[in-house]
Amino acid sequence: MKRSLFLSAALALVSLAAPRLADAAAWDIDASHSAVSFSVRHLMVSNVRGELGKVSGTINVDDKDITKSTVEATIEVAAINTRDAKRDEHLRSPDFLDAAKFPVITFKSTKVEKAGAGLKVTGNLTLRGVTKEVVLSVEGPMPAVKDPWGNTKSGFTATAKLNRKDFGVSWNKTIDGGGLVVGDEISVTIDLEVAAKKK
Repeated sequence: MKRSLFLSAALALVSLAAPRLADAAAWDIDASHSAVSFSVRHLMVSNVRGELGKVSGTINVDDKDITKSTVEATIEVAAINTRDAKRDEHLRSPDFLDAAKFPVITFKSTKVEKAGAGLKVTGNLTLRGVTKEVVLSVEGPMPAVKDPWGNTKSGFTATAKLNRKDFGVSWNKTIDGGGLVVGDEISVTIDLEVAAKKK
């Protein structure tokens, strides 16, 4: 009888000590497993794709009232990579991102709401010193899992379309026939792996 009571008490303590996936509401972005990629029209005939630098930040998910959830993220600019060193140097220059003067892009949510099976996250995006409201279409959070090191992980994928001229990025050249070298619309995809904050 005493042994049975001891086992019951021990199991109860273990269950209280073990992190429950459903309770994890505060998440840190795992920079090593997250990426921000983009695509822009080139010469009106193809798309150039690239990736920005390290993304970091915090996501708070309120399962009881999703509208109380928040997102804050910072993206480093200087590590931009389009697989062409000369083009990357130009993109870091004042003609485009002006990475020396504005080394990061920031996003801070102002509203989170359900949108079908996913979320719609509205927030202020600051790029090149200009802040504009943008809307992200978000898939997630994905069902939480434990990695081999005992960390609770989840994931999100967000997409958006931006007009680069809204942020003062207006460099361009005309081509024969009246077209432009670089399109104005930028398609952005943000893939995030997040880790539950340690309690």
